[in-house]
This record gives sequence, structure tokens and C-alpha cells, in this order.
Amino acid sequence: MAQENTSTGTPAPHPVPHAVSSGHAAPPVPQAETHPDRWGRVDEEGTVYVKTADGERAVGVWQAGSPDEGLIHYARRFDDLRTEVELLETRLESGAGDPKHALQSATQMREGLAEAAVVGDLAALGARIDHVIGHAEKALASAKAEREEARSAAISRKQVLAEEAEKIAAESTQWKSAGDRLRSILDEWKAVKGVDRKTDDELWKRFSKAREAFNRRRGSHFAELDKQRATAKQRKEELIAEAEKIADSDDWGDTAGRYKELMGEWKAAGRAPKDSDEALWQRFRAAQDKFFARRSAVFSERDAEFGENAAKKEALLVEAEKIDPAANLDAAKNHLRRIQDQWDEIGKVPRERIRELDGRLKAVQDKIKDAEETKWRRTDPEAEARVAQFRERIAHFESQAAKARAAGKERDAKKADEQAAQWREWLAAAEAAVADR
Repeated sequence: MAQENTSTGTPAPHPVPHAVSSGHAAPPVPQAETHPDRWGRVDEEGTVYVKTADGERAVGVWQAGSPDEGLIHYARRFDDLRTEVELLETRLESGAGDPKHALQSATQMREGLAEAAVVGDLAALGARIDHVIGHAEKALASAKAEREEARSAAISRKQVLAEEAEKIAAESTQWKSAGDRLRSILDEWKAVKGVDRKTDDELWKRFSKAREAFNRRRGSHFAELDKQRATAKQRKEELIAEAEKIADSDDWGDTAGRYKELMGEWKAAGRAPKDSDEALWQRFRAAQDKFFARRSAVFSERDAEFGENAAKKEALLVEAEKIDPAANLDAAKNHLRRIQDQWDEIGKVPRERIRELDGRLKAVQDKIKDAEETKWRRTDPEAEARVAQFRERIAHFESQAAKARAAGKERDAKKADEQAAQWREWLAAAEAAVADR
């Protein structure tokens, strides 16, 4: 609050952070007390006058003492007024004074100077007051410019924040980071000051609308996600039920294939709610583990049995590979049949040994089969008959050729020779087959 001067009742200025240099020194105001008679006089009736550029002006009446004391009294009042002006100026120069209050005070002083009950250089004091008024006006203009610049910057910043919020609301699907950023924008928004209420309200509506749009879109996303996860949970429970149902199956191949299909369906079902997804997976995996553990135990036992079967078949192969069909084909065939019967009775062998063992047995079978075919060819009556038939056909066509030439039918003779030549080729092949037996 302003302090009141005890001599004049004039309020002192308030300190404020804005000050503008006047650009030139204020005009000096002489001390009235030093030569009060220079600026005023007291007449015989005690009327006190102050001298001005327009002439003398009565400022009061003095009857409490000598005329000199009266002049000094009114001169002190002038000095008090001058001190008030200097104080306003000093505070403005230092930045501690409020330009608005200083302007009001200096203007009141200037308006009251024409009737002020003081004795002193009123022209110089008026100039000093004018200087303070000019200084205060410049300080006010500077403060206004600073406020306008700050307002402009604040509006610009809030516009940028509103635009960012609108972009997030329209585009972002990074729900957590986008939500965190909107909260940061709100904190920054609150810290930005200096925007007029109308503009601030308009920008706030934009920002608030963007936040609401983002929250609606995020809420819709998570509602749909919850719906999908509920569906996924239901589907996974169905898959678990089937997995648990077939866990005791002994149909190893088909069941293992079905578990593979169930795993694909499990992945396609998507994620269930976070609080239940892991528990569902543990149940599903437990059913799988139970089946595959049983299958592994059975396969281990079976592999041991198959290994023994392979050893037995190897022993049979050693025996089979000693069979000599050239020595006695019928005995070889009988021996092989006994081995084949024992082979079938032994049963399965490990998968990786099947080709090797069956291949060796087939080699023995092929050897006996070849011997059997060779013997058959040697005793085939039809082959001998074909050779005789081919010879007869050759003789027939040779006879036809001879008769045709005797009759002068060279063309017919040549045709018969060609047919005889063809049958000779066939005869050669048939004789070669018989010779190979």
C-alpha cells in the first residue's frame, strides 16, 4: 500500500518490476528553503505569494511569526513536494516503482500544481513532474509490449500443444506412451500463463476435445481387446478340454498329429486376459506332456524290442546268404521259404534298419529267382518250337522266290527274298535265346 507523506498528504508510488530509462536527465529543481524570498513574499497583511511565470499567486496566510518564517514554512512544503517527485523518479529508474501508480501520482501532482500552497520554482518542478510522467508512460508502454509478447508466446505454445494433442488423438495407437504424453501436455498447459480468457478458453476446448477423443478411441480399443480376449479364453478352454480328453489315447500317430493341430489353433486363438492366459497355457501343456510322456515310454520299450528283432533277422540273413541255388534249386527254395516264415514271425525292427535288412533278404530272393528263371528257359518247349517254325517260314519264302524267278517274275521273287530275310533275323534271335539257357 502507498505511504502518505506527513507534510503534503500525497501518496508515494508502489514498487513494480518495470522501469524505462528516460533517455535524459530530469531538470533540476532548486532547494526553495535556501532562498525562499526568490520564489515568494509575504505582504503586510500576512498573505503569502508564490512567484510564477504568469505572475504572483496567493498560496496562504501566515500570522504565526515573522514573514521570513512564513516563507520558510511554505518553502519546506515545496521541498516535500519536490521530494515526492524525486522519489517517484528514483523508483522508476531503479525498476522498483509501479509505472501505473507513478503516472497516477505524477498526474495528480501536475494537476494540483497550479493551486499548490507552496513557495518554490514551480516551473522547474512542473518540468520535473512532466519528465516523471513521460518516464512512467514509457515504462507502461514497455510493460504492455512485454505482456503482449509474453501473451503471444503463451498463445503460440498452447496452440502447439493443442495441435500435438489433436494429432495424438487422431493417429496414435501407442496407448500408454500417448496417454503419458497427454498428461505431460496438461501439466505444461497449466504452467503457461498470460493468455487472455477468451483465447485460453478456445484453445482449452481444442485440447480438451482432443483428450476426450483419444480417451474414447483408447476405451473402444481396449473394450474390443477385452472382447477378443474373452473369446480367446473361451476358445482356449475348448482346446484344453479336447487336449485333456485325448491325453490317454494309445493311437500314437493320429493323436500326435491332432496335438500339432491343436497347437496351431491355440496360437490362432490369440491372447486371453492377462490374469488367466498363463494358467490356461499350463493346463494345455500339461495335457500334451502327459500324452507325449506316455508315448515316449511306449516307444522306448518298443525300440528295445525292435532292436532284439533286428538282431534275430541279422542272424537269419547270415543263414540265407549261404544258400546256393546252383547246387540244388529246390532245396534252396525250400530253405528260403522257412527263413521267410521265421522273418515274418520275428516282427518289426527299428525304422532306420528296415531298408538295410529287407534289402539284404531281397538280394537272396533275387538270386534264387534268377536261378529259377535260367532253369526254366533251358527247359522251355515253346522256345524250341518257335525255332522250328521260323525255319519252316524261311524255307517257304525261299521256295516262293525260286518259283517266281523261274517264271520270270522278278518283282515277286524280290518280295519273297525280303520276307525270308526278316524271318532269318527272328530265327537268329530265337536260336540265341535257346543257346543262353
